[in-house]
Amino acid sequence: MATFLYRLGHLSVRRRRYVLFAWIALLLLAAGASKAAGGETSDEISLPGTESQTAFDLLADRFPSAGGSFTQVVFAAEEGHAVDEPQAMAAIDRTMAAMGKVDGVSVALGPKLTGAISEDHTTALGMVRYPDSVLEVEDATTEAVAEAAGIARDAGIRVEFGGQVVPGVEMEPPSTEMLGLAVAIVVLLVSFGSVLAMGLPIVTALLGLGIGISGIGLLSAVVDLSSTAPTLAIMIGLAVGIDYALFVVTRHRQNLAAGLDVEEAAARANATAGGAVLFAGITVVIAIAGLAVIGIPFVTVMGLAAAATVAIAVLVAITLLPALLGFVGHNIDRFRVPGLRNRTGATHEGETWGTRWARTVTERPGTALAGGLVVMAVLALPVLSMRMGLPDAGSEPTDSTQRQAYDLVSEKFGAGYNAQLSIVVDLTGARASEARRAVATVEERLRSFEGVDKVLPPEVNEAGDTAVIQVVPASGPADPDTESLVHGMRGDVRDEVRDSTGSSYYVAGATAANIDISDKLADALVPFVALVIGLTLVLLTIVFRSILVPIKAALAILVSIGSSFGVLVAVFNWGWLAGLVGVDQTLPIVSFLPMMMFAILFGLSMDYEVFILTRIHEEYHRTRDAAGSVLTGISASARVITAAALIMISVFAAFTLGDSPIIKMFGVGLAAAVFLDATVVRMVLVPAVMTLFGDRAWRLPRWLDRILPDLDVEGEELVERLEAHDAEVARRRAAASREEPTPVG
Repeated sequence: MATFLYRLGHLSVRRRRYVLFAWIALLLLAAGASKAAGGETSDEISLPGTESQTAFDLLADRFPSAGGSFTQVVFAAEEGHAVDEPQAMAAIDRTMAAMGKVDGVSVALGPKLTGAISEDHTTALGMVRYPDSVLEVEDATTEAVAEAAGIARDAGIRVEFGGQVVPGVEMEPPSTEMLGLAVAIVVLLVSFGSVLAMGLPIVTALLGLGIGISGIGLLSAVVDLSSTAPTLAIMIGLAVGIDYALFVVTRHRQNLAAGLDVEEAAARANATAGGAVLFAGITVVIAIAGLAVIGIPFVTVMGLAAAATVAIAVLVAITLLPALLGFVGHNIDRFRVPGLRNRTGATHEGETWGTRWARTVTERPGTALAGGLVVMAVLALPVLSMRMGLPDAGSEPTDSTQRQAYDLVSEKFGAGYNAQLSIVVDLTGARASEARRAVATVEERLRSFEGVDKVLPPEVNEAGDTAVIQVVPASGPADPDTESLVHGMRGDVRDEVRDSTGSSYYVAGATAANIDISDKLADALVPFVALVIGLTLVLLTIVFRSILVPIKAALAILVSIGSSFGVLVAVFNWGWLAGLVGVDQTLPIVSFLPMMMFAILFGLSMDYEVFILTRIHEEYHRTRDAAGSVLTGISASARVITAAALIMISVFAAFTLGDSPIIKMFGVGLAAAVFLDATVVRMVLVPAVMTLFGDRAWRLPRWLDRILPDLDVEGEELVERLEAHDAEVARRRAAASREEPTPVG
């Protein structure tokens, strides 16, 4: 691998104009294709193999008017007035009638038909139904529905929208990535002391990110892609793009400081740091792409989109970056920042804080290990009380119409009105004469469940083979009691109904779908974690030719992930410091977030693991001094690891300033994990454990060594050959200079 990257580095420098042109052309082509395709993101969720999806498919086939999607219209009277006053109700009726006439609306039901008027007569509910799914409802339809609300508003009635389709709301992606980018620029300036050196990682990261986001836009034209996916891809792509370039540029500057010419310095940086980048990137891609084993399409596509941006960042780092280094030449340290030292991280620059810290840890490895584990264990304790679920309108910003509608409904009707369940009754197994009795039996059984607040009258399709019964729970959508109710309805009672009536029913609706997602994710968690850890252990064993190092690496990453989950629980479940990230209430952790975060963090943490261990292994391969190699490896890596971590943390933390609670959770979780991983894990636990392992860390059974391929990711063999070649050239030049005749004065 190292030899290939070395040659690729040389080729990229020599053909730098062609390489630069190719990447710019790819960016323009991807951007143009994405714009022409006109793809849009969608938060519609498909859940193959779940009861919710079975019910949805049944309705789509037999009872489209009861399926499709809906908008909840919330009417609130002015203070001192009631919604059922003649004048107010007349305005509401005209509003619902106007909504019912909109093209694309199947039916609009006003409060007189829904019967939903609050006890204090200040709030009423209407419903607009669409025959199409959320994704298929036309913008013109929702705009017309929103416009019709003006009739009631002109009469002094407040109107808010909730439900699956929210008219008049356009989702705008957050622009907070610019804050993270600004912090990254400052960190790079401090690290390199040069504007030109700082600009290289920024330029390459932005170009790779532009291609990745354009590709996602193109993908959204052919598959359903969550609105969270592009933001997540930006978050990860920007962070890894800058970090990967940082590693390569740092090694390149060290090579230049050692006296190599520009092309050779770039090629060797590509062979060593580029190898670590390639391996780390592959690990990230494997971990995130592993989300496909879950079997939930929107999670799979979200993971693949993020994995694609990482893959592009790797390709940019090992091809375009060497080309740009060739353009810059020896001017990489020009445009110096006044007052900042121009450090390259080379050993001749003397002792650094990283050296002093590494010496402190390696002199007392047992104490350092114990202290680090205590800190991580304390932070991980909140995980024991983690509460998971999917976000609902109650987690939206307080000034949004969805949140306003949600709060009004909860206050005036009860939390259960935001968690309605759709019971889809399949009557094909009952005789035609018994269908009505079967529906009545199901309705009666539903009323008997503890936790049911209200059962609405059933709706039956024209064919008489399918019915829908709406159930209002007594608890809210994220309440554990609601989950228990859903599982109870799907239990033995359903079998009794089937045996007595010949009919069957399915529990569906948004709340039930969220529960299905959580259950499916929980079932997939163990095989997913086993797959990711297993593949990573195999790759690390091949790279480092060791048994203990891969096991230690996997455990260390699990420790940092567990502690970051603890931070998430403390902030979002418990509400600690939640105001700092713009959250005004406790929220459940998004059910797919732990698995997504595990995949992302396992891959990202491998960046630091590989970068540090390659330097330690490189030194051990040269000196066979286990303790000394740990000290040298940590000393050489501390500065760049710190800079890389600060960049990632700033990029991730910037996304907590957006409106989406899902993105806030990703931002907090990823920022906390990178901080803990780069500080406690990499700077305390790793050097302590490696010191305690000693020579045993790099032992591998001979039989296993023979069958494993030698990838030479760190470029040790290549560097040895090149250094031997350099020494031979230097010897010949010295000999030639001694043989030259001395000029006669």
